Amino acid sequence: MMESKTLVVTALATVMVLSAVIAYMPSASAHGVQAQLQSRFVRIDNEQFSDNTLQTGEELTVSGELKSLVNRDLRGWLSLFSESENAGNRWEFLARDPPGNIFDIKAGQTVPYSITVKALEPGTYHVHTQLNIEHIGPGLGRGQTVNVTGEPILKPIPYNNIVYQCIIIGAGLGITFATRPWQVI
Repeated sequence: MMESKTLVVTALATVMVLSAVIAYMPSASAHGVQAQLQSRFVRIDNEQFSDNTLQTGEELTVSGELKSLVNRDLRGWLSLFSESENAGNRWEFLARDPPGNIFDIKAGQTVPYSITVKALEPGTYHVHTQLNIEHIGPGLGRGQTVNVTGEPILKPIPYNNIVYQCIIIGAGLGITFATRPWQVI
């Protein structure tokens, strides 16, 4: 009886000590390394930035190539991922090439791309091309630090769009509540 209690206490102490050690171990991470397996599907090559210092209101163009590494067609859409110490991260998208929101990447094809944005808030941003691939997920380019100075540019809020979205959300919740109240409550 005493040996089984000792065994349980020893096992519990071992688990607690290992948990504490694992919590304090440094994590291995690197910039540009992602958990997703993006390099197996599409690789973002030759990512270039038109400038690394801007004033608010000036344009930044990010260009490069998307290289398909698989034997099937894919659908994707481009965006920018930017990290900053300020909460804004504000960019206004002016142009995307290939045009449109969603485009096709043929098997083995290399697609040139460019994204043009306008800086709206000052700050130091680390900007990446972000390629979202349907049913796979996002992937990031290498990225570059971009410094934006100047006064913030405030864009007017389209209140009629907000009212429209509130009506649609309210109608959706009303329908859900009427048909499946357990999901709303």
